[in-house]
Amino acid sequence: MGIYAVKTTASQERTVADMIMNREEEDIHAALAPDSLTSYVMVEADDDGILSRVLDEIPHARSIVPGNSDISEVEHFLSPTPDVEGIAEGDIVELIAGPFKGEKAQVQRIDEGKDQVTVELYEATVPIPVTVRGDQIRVLDSEER
Repeated sequence: MGIYAVKTTASQERTVADMIMNREEEDIHAALAPDSLTSYVMVEADDDGILSRVLDEIPHARSIVPGNSDISEVEHFLSPTPDVEGIAEGDIVELIAGPFKGEKAQVQRIDEGKDQVTVELYEATVPIPVTVRGDQIRVLDSEER
C-alpha cells in the first residue's frame, strides 16, 4: 500500500479526487486534493495497477507520477494551518469582512488558540480595540519583512 501522486488538469483537482472516491473501489482508501498543491491529487491505494484502471475512466486525470510516497511526505497537508499564521503584532492589515470591511488597522494582539486578532482601527478618532477572526483580515504591511 502506498500514496501516489496523480497529475490532473489545473483547477480540476477536487473534481478528480471526488470522482476517484465515488468509484468506491475497495483497494483505493483515500484521495486528497490540497489547495496548496496545484494540478496534483494524492491517492492512497494498495497498488498503482488498480489506480491506473480507475484513472482511465476519469476525465481530467492525466497520469500517475512514478513511485509512491510515504505518509510522512503528505501529513503536512492533513493538518489545517491557523488563519492567524503569518500575522505578527504591529502588522498593518485591512479588514476584508464584517462591519469594518475596507478599514485599515494595526494588529495589537494575536490569540492563536481562538484564531482571533485584536486590531486598532487607523481612521477612528478614539482608538478602539476590535477583535476579529483571522480569516477576516489581510496583511498589508509587516514589520518582520
